[in-house]
Amino acid sequence: MNPKEIHPELRLTGRILMRMPDRWNLAKMGTASEKVLKGKWFSPVSHMHEEYISRDDGTQLRLCIAAKKNGKTDDLTGILWIHGGGFAVGMPEQDASFADVFLSTDQALVIMPQYRKSYEAPYPAALTDCYLALLWMAANAEKLGIRQDQIFVGGNSAGGNLAAALCLLARDRKEVNVAFQMPLYPMLDDRDTETSADNDAPVWNTEKNHAAWAMYKGDRTDVPAYCAPARAADLSGLPPAFTYVGDIEPFYAETLAYCRRLYEADVPVMYRVFPGCFHGFDITVPHASCAKKARKLLKEAFLYARQNYRAAQEPGKPDGMALLKSLIDASVRDELAALDHLLEHLDR
Repeated sequence: MNPKEIHPELRLTGRILMRMPDRWNLAKMGTASEKVLKGKWFSPVSHMHEEYISRDDGTQLRLCIAAKKNGKTDDLTGILWIHGGGFAVGMPEQDASFADVFLSTDQALVIMPQYRKSYEAPYPAALTDCYLALLWMAANAEKLGIRQDQIFVGGNSAGGNLAAALCLLARDRKEVNVAFQMPLYPMLDDRDTETSADNDAPVWNTEKNHAAWAMYKGDRTDVPAYCAPARAADLSGLPPAFTYVGDIEPFYAETLAYCRRLYEADVPVMYRVFPGCFHGFDITVPHASCAKKARKLLKEAFLYARQNYRAAQEPGKPDGMALLKSLIDASVRDELAALDHLLEHLDR
């Protein structure tokens, strides 16, 4: 890539990143990021506490719950925010600045799952974790002080994939209604597009993209839409969306294609393209005017959605405990039934 294609305020950082060796190990980076980031929340706006909820195999899913310091505790919009990192790297804590965009309005509570990474377990592990977090969020809305009709989902990069996939899954399962989605520069398509093929832009390029998708898909030969949302045949009935993307990054074409298909499916969609901006520009060079504008637009989109979009939860849905109990697999239920039968026998 010619550095002159990069936005002037990003050019120096871009040139430095392009000169760095492009040799890296996703699994090692993933474990390193956990050691460095876990439990460290740097924010002048918000504080964070942890919750742990049980997966169906008995292991624990860690949630980071961020709230505004001395902020409101009710009538809040609940945001499930999913961090990026190519499905293999990163922690919720790295996105404190994204959480603060919403929390600075004093109108939100942000829940961020530490989903399983692809080097630990490939698809669908990460999506399963995010869906479990969404169920928990809906079941505990009153306790959390969030509106049941204003559950939003968002994320960036691979987190944008998971946000889009989660909306597809929620639409199809009909257990939780999502009111708004914010998949920022999302990693939607495992197939090469005109901008993800032969892309050597800073931060994320074709080589990294291929490696990340290979780890996430694992040994799968079939790739469902819940894995790569760009493959979804039907986008109707999805929640309204907002996104932004740079025009020199790999995900430019797939982001615009997804937005166009949402529009064609009568889903309200707002997006902005940032010329000369590479992947994650708003994180890498946060002081740049384009990065500040992107975050300002994100806040404005959130406030607009809070004012205009609702998705009531349907009556008759199972309560929180029922939702979690439904995750117990058949083998466990069989064991419980056998135990009940044994106890009855002993009582005779």
